[in-house]
Amino acid sequence: MITLLVVDDQAVVRAGLSVIAGAQPDIEVVGEAADGAEAIRLARELQPDVVSMDLRMPGLGGIEATRAIAADPAISSEVLVVTTFDVDDDVFAALEAGAAGFILKGAEEDRLLGAIRSVAAGEGTLDQRLTRRVLREFTSRRAGGRPVPPPSGSHPLTDRELEVLRLLAEGLSNAEISARLFIEPTTVKYHLAGLLQKTAARDRLQAVLWGIRTGLVEVGG
Repeated sequence: MITLLVVDDQAVVRAGLSVIAGAQPDIEVVGEAADGAEAIRLARELQPDVVSMDLRMPGLGGIEATRAIAADPAISSEVLVVTTFDVDDDVFAALEAGAAGFILKGAEEDRLLGAIRSVAAGEGTLDQRLTRRVLREFTSRRAGGRPVPPPSGSHPLTDRELEVLRLLAEGLSNAEISARLFIEPTTVKYHLAGLLQKTAARDRLQAVLWGIRTGLVEVGG
């Protein structure tokens, strides 16, 4: 059972997300919060698997709450950003703060539920229609600063792990990576686990951002 904390300053949005998610046999909505401070408190208290996080809220906003939840070793929750805006400063700040996924509020129910399940499984998610656009913009915004290379000018990944990382940056699923590399899905999971451990990333999205920061991943047009 996936446990979910719904965070949004609009009561109607919270109610809508709670009804949609709570109707699923594998998802239980364990709480709702109207601002970032309440989200942090409930995340510590309830330890949900996933926190669906609005970004723009009065008081403590979603970015600060995401950063606090991701950085707190006492909280095991992953944060899924659910926002009206696809590419803006708040989204990129949330990704850098440690969000595991990102989806638009207007997404179809199946996509929203899939994002919750993906984040709960530790896979992270970006709406595939937006992945390259978001990561390309993320890369562009960092272009003014030089990438921080791994120690000694090398990196800890095997060649296959690096291939998997770069395909993750294209928004490919495990099954799609399996088909692209002609390897079994279980082998993809093995390499994914290795690169997450070596990059100290919480999920695949944060691993891709690590790759961008170190210059190992380039997001093309």
